[in-house]
Amino acid sequence: MAENEPMNPVEVGSSPGSKGADEQDLTLSGSSVFFTVLGWVIFVIFFPITVFSSLTVLKEYERVIIFRQGRIISKRSQGPGIVFTLPWVDARKQIDLRTHVIDVPSQEILTKDSVNANVNAVVFYRIFNPYLSVINVADPHASTTLLAQSTLRSVLGSRTMFQILTDRDKLGEELSQILDEATDEWGIKVESVEMKDISIPYDMKRAMAAEAEASREAKAKIIMANGEWEASKNLKEAATILEAAPGALQLRFLQTLNLVAGEKNHTYIFPLPVDLLYDLFKKVS
Repeated sequence: MAENEPMNPVEVGSSPGSKGADEQDLTLSGSSVFFTVLGWVIFVIFFPITVFSSLTVLKEYERVIIFRQGRIISKRSQGPGIVFTLPWVDARKQIDLRTHVIDVPSQEILTKDSVNANVNAVVFYRIFNPYLSVINVADPHASTTLLAQSTLRSVLGSRTMFQILTDRDKLGEELSQILDEATDEWGIKVESVEMKDISIPYDMKRAMAAEAEASREAKAKIIMANGEWEASKNLKEAATILEAAPGALQLRFLQTLNLVAGEKNHTYIFPLPVDLLYDLFKKVS
């Protein structure tokens, strides 16, 4: 290129098709104004009829997103109260802000310790941003249901059966947090997830019952052994006390006779001094 050759100035951000895009935007803007004016004209001409179709009363828990010629008028939802729309120009999408419940179908999972189980869960969610729930997702309820099913299988599949049965509250909180983060861009707030039912095979139930019974028997034997150990200590202390006071042994013997006599049975007791038997065995030996 020669040094004296002039250079054509180029605008930053411009492109060959920018002019056509601007003309298209102007055309769309013009058509939007035209149809808006036409809608007002039709509304005024057929006022007694169009007023009933143009006014909508929304309840306290309802919101509406209005489309004018396919475009959203405002990202802010309208309602509650009376909402006005132009006939044949505006379309409205009504949103319910109340809490919805999803009964997640039974999901067959394989736990970390290779145990098959069927798990049912319940998901509670609500829509906190009507604009995102309309723009970013086609069906919020169906999408949240499918996401809950896949999340339930993935999370519970990484846990053992013992963890699933004992840490149901913690698992519910973890599932709720994962679903809430995933559905945030849909304008959905997942409030809680509760595992409703956990079904395991019959053989697994018998094995777990046998394990629990063996654990209870082992605890019972330990308790009995501790009781015998405490009783032997007390008997040893009682024998030491009775050895120091011979008269106390005779009083204890009489107390035992009184207890037996009070039961009104046919038991006959013949008291025999132990010292006499000791002397007799000593002479025989």
